[in-house]
Amino acid sequence: METTTTPALRGRPSSTGPRHATVARAQGLFNIVGGAWPLLSLRTFEWVYGPKADDWLQKTSGGLLASAGWSMLRAANDPEGLRHARRVGIGTALTFLAVDLVYVPRGRIRPTYLMDAAKEIAWLVAWWRAGPLPPRPGSGPGARRRPGTGRRPAWLRTLPGGR
Repeated sequence: METTTTPALRGRPSSTGPRHATVARAQGLFNIVGGAWPLLSLRTFEWVYGPKADDWLQKTSGGLLASAGWSMLRAANDPEGLRHARRVGIGTALTFLAVDLVYVPRGRIRPTYLMDAAKEIAWLVAWWRAGPLPPRPGSGPGARRRPGTGRRPAWLRTLPGGR
């Protein structure tokens, strides 16, 4: 397996390699295409997945899926960017998988959505097979926190009462 090094991990092989970037880019493109479908041709989308009571909801879901895909495609090809792409990819796959597995048995959506469930499981497996990303520098057991940093993100601490 080919390894690469990044400035943050100089001299230490990185496991981000091509697998993480490949999964991120492939799922990002998949999500853009899948999200654009109801936006570009709601008629053909409903032909496959069944008529919908709220066209706006299909278009909103499609837009959000395409946005998630764009975010994955544009993620930096470094450990932090690939962590971002992985979070977005796993989050979208789990969300759509849950919807498919809950609402097909209830009869709210067509069994065609089980094909979508299988695709989402495939994305989760792809991320699992890509392996773990290297730890952030200064993280892990025994790492010391910088003074003044808590669990709350910096932007949240800037809000009134955010401490």
